[in-house]
Amino acid sequence: MNTFLSILVLVVGIVLIVAVMLQPSKSEGLGAIGGGNTSTWGKNKGRNFEDTLKRITIVCAVIFMVSSLILASLQ
Repeated sequence: MNTFLSILVLVVGIVLIVAVMLQPSKSEGLGAIGGGNTSTWGKNKGRNFEDTLKRITIVCAVIFMVSSLILASLQ
Protein backbone atom coordinates (compact mmCIF):
# COMPACT_ATOMS: atom_id res chain seq x y z
CA MET A 1 0.00 0.00 0.00
CA ASN A 2 2.82 2.41 0.87
CA THR A 3 4.58 1.66 -2.41
CA PHE A 4 1.42 2.27 -4.44
CA LEU A 5 0.70 5.56 -2.69
CA SER A 6 4.32 6.69 -3.06
CA ILE A 7 4.25 6.00 -6.79
CA LEU A 8 0.85 7.71 -7.06
CA VAL A 9 2.16 10.83 -5.30
CA LEU A 10 5.21 10.89 -7.57
CA VAL A 11 3.27 10.49 -10.83
CA VAL A 12 0.50 12.92 -9.86
CA GLY A 13 3.11 15.44 -8.70
CA ILE A 14 4.88 15.31 -12.06
CA VAL A 15 1.58 15.65 -13.95
CA LEU A 16 0.63 18.57 -11.70
CA ILE A 17 3.92 20.36 -12.38
CA VAL A 18 3.55 19.88 -16.14
CA ALA A 19 -0.08 21.05 -16.12
CA VAL A 20 0.81 24.19 -14.18
CA MET A 21 3.78 24.95 -16.41
CA LEU A 22 1.67 24.62 -19.58
CA GLN A 23 -0.97 27.10 -18.42
CA PRO A 24 -0.71 30.57 -19.95
CA SER A 25 0.18 33.36 -17.57
CA LYS A 26 -2.35 36.04 -16.77
CA SER A 27 -0.75 39.45 -16.87
CA GLU A 28 -3.78 41.13 -15.33
CA GLY A 29 -2.85 40.13 -11.80
CA LEU A 30 -5.60 40.95 -9.29
CA GLY A 31 -7.52 42.80 -11.96
CA ALA A 32 -8.71 39.43 -13.22
CA ILE A 33 -11.21 39.27 -10.34
CA GLY A 34 -13.53 41.79 -11.93
CA GLY A 35 -13.29 40.61 -15.51
CA GLY A 36 -13.55 37.04 -16.61
CA ASN A 37 -13.02 34.74 -19.51
CA THR A 38 -16.05 34.63 -21.77
CA SER A 39 -15.70 30.88 -22.31
CA THR A 40 -16.24 30.26 -18.60
CA TRP A 41 -19.95 30.99 -18.86
CA GLY A 42 -20.37 30.57 -22.60
CA LYS A 43 -21.41 27.55 -24.61
CA ASN A 44 -17.77 26.50 -25.13
CA LYS A 45 -17.21 25.85 -21.43
CA GLY A 46 -14.55 23.22 -20.87
CA ARG A 47 -13.77 22.76 -24.53
CA ASN A 48 -10.66 24.83 -24.97
CA PHE A 49 -7.12 23.95 -23.96
CA GLU A 50 -6.93 26.32 -20.99
CA ASP A 51 -10.09 24.96 -19.38
CA THR A 52 -8.85 21.41 -19.84
CA LEU A 53 -5.54 22.27 -18.19
CA LYS A 54 -7.36 23.99 -15.35
CA ARG A 55 -9.53 20.92 -14.76
CA ILE A 56 -6.48 18.60 -14.88
CA THR A 57 -4.70 20.84 -12.38
CA ILE A 58 -7.60 20.80 -9.93
CA VAL A 59 -8.08 17.02 -10.14
CA CYS A 60 -4.35 16.33 -9.77
CA ALA A 61 -4.07 18.70 -6.81
CA VAL A 62 -6.93 16.98 -4.99
CA ILE A 63 -5.52 13.51 -5.70
CA PHE A 64 -2.07 14.68 -4.60
CA MET A 65 -3.32 16.12 -1.30
CA VAL A 66 -5.54 13.16 -0.41
CA SER A 67 -2.94 10.54 -1.28
CA SER A 68 -0.23 12.47 0.60
CA LEU A 69 -2.41 12.67 3.72
CA ILE A 70 -3.23 8.96 3.53
CA LEU A 71 0.43 8.09 3.02
CA ALA A 72 1.45 10.23 5.99
CA SER A 73 -1.18 8.65 8.24
CA LEU A 74 0.02 5.14 7.36
CA GLN A 75 3.56 5.81 8.51
